[in-house]
Amino acid sequence: MIVYESTKTDFLDDVFNDELVNNITKNYTEKIGKINEREVRSWDNSMQYMYRVLSDREIPDEAGVAIEFKIPHTSRRVDFIISGRNKEKNSIIILELKQWEAVEKVEGKEAIVKTYLNKGIRETTHPSYQASSYASLIKDYNENAQKEEMQLYPCAYLHNYITQKDDPLSDNIYSFYIEQAPIFVKGDSQKLRNFIKRYITVGDNKENLYKIEKGKIRPSKSLQDALNQMLKGNQEFIMIDDQKVVYEQAIYMAEKAVRTGTKQVLVINGGPGTGKSVLAINLLVELTKRHMVSQYVTKNVALRHVYSTKLKRDFRKGYIENLFKGSGSYIDAPKDEFDALIVDETHRLNEKSGMFQNLGENQTKGIINASKFSIFFIDERQKVTINDVGSPNQIKKFAKENNANIEVMHLESQFRCNGSDGYLAWLDDVLQIRETVNSQYMATQYDFRVFDDPNELKSEI
Repeated sequence: MIVYESTKTDFLDDVFNDELVNNITKNYTEKIGKINEREVRSWDNSMQYMYRVLSDREIPDEAGVAIEFKIPHTSRRVDFIISGRNKEKNSIIILELKQWEAVEKVEGKEAIVKTYLNKGIRETTHPSYQASSYASLIKDYNENAQKEEMQLYPCAYLHNYITQKDDPLSDNIYSFYIEQAPIFVKGDSQKLRNFIKRYITVGDNKENLYKIEKGKIRPSKSLQDALNQMLKGNQEFIMIDDQKVVYEQAIYMAEKAVRTGTKQVLVINGGPGTGKSVLAINLLVELTKRHMVSQYVTKNVALRHVYSTKLKRDFRKGYIENLFKGSGSYIDAPKDEFDALIVDETHRLNEKSGMFQNLGENQTKGIINASKFSIFFIDERQKVTINDVGSPNQIKKFAKENNANIEVMHLESQFRCNGSDGYLAWLDDVLQIRETVNSQYMATQYDFRVFDDPNELKSEI
């Protein structure tokens, strides 16, 4: 969805006649909803700079201009797009616009900086990373961008930012992303013009913008190949025994949901160490390979980070980051927007979303509504807080409300603690999770100790 689109000539006229921001605001309200006053001020400021940049006779009058393009299946919006052609190639320039005046570099975290945001100094992603990740999302999921062989050229324009000696914004730790998406700062108008003219020599009268906006959403061949490559040799993700049975059932139900248009819901019960997350990752890769728009969902930020890190290995984080989402990501998602949502640690789902858990409807309900096929991995004994409300009964309730077919399966094979079911049974008993016949026996080859002081435990480890 594009909030504002025009040719370069019409864009310049709208800015000159002070009509642009009014047009953007009107369209935004109609297409998205309530608007933030800060955003209006930033448009007013940034578009004056873009007016200067595009006031160049060598930039084609019929080049397309789009403002606020919402990337499907995400909450992300591209600030500014310029479309055209370079010889016979379709060209799209992705521009990330920033009001920033100062930046601090952040060591030890990939593509993260600190700047003033929302009345405080906060960590956020580097502008080059943002621009390049948006370009990757469009290329990876927009069928028209793939079929028309559109060349996407991301960059970032910080028009209020003055470069300093040993500038943190362009520090070597960000060099990979700056190579993917160059940075332009205050005083770089001519450099940005040259960047645009290098890739857009002929106008397209908004044709490529139309194709991007109307493009069918499906994972690209390059994304499928990359995911397959990432799984190869990763011992953590090899499936055995009943994992394979569940895996095949999930594939069958996902394809049935897409083929017949009937919602399918699969619930997988399994204790700790039964391979729920291994299955979830394998399904994410396989369903993507089968052209289904799929995401791995969990409330646990650490878990998303661990598995995305294991999966990407030598790949940069932006390449697959959009595949891993928090459980509150589907508040306003349209019905059946996704082919498949794979929910790990379902027992951790909340009643509501947001920082104060006061937004949207029940998270389980939102996930089922947003997906044609949803699979929930759950172990009710692993609930952590009183806010953890995910349960099989809740899934069944919302599945029924959505006229979904629901299946329930179990994972039994144990892949932790030397595969000893006896030890886990003893542990459940001693922690009073459930009574077992193993109250006096924890199997052999275990050393179990209780510490009064966590510092002593850390020292002993």
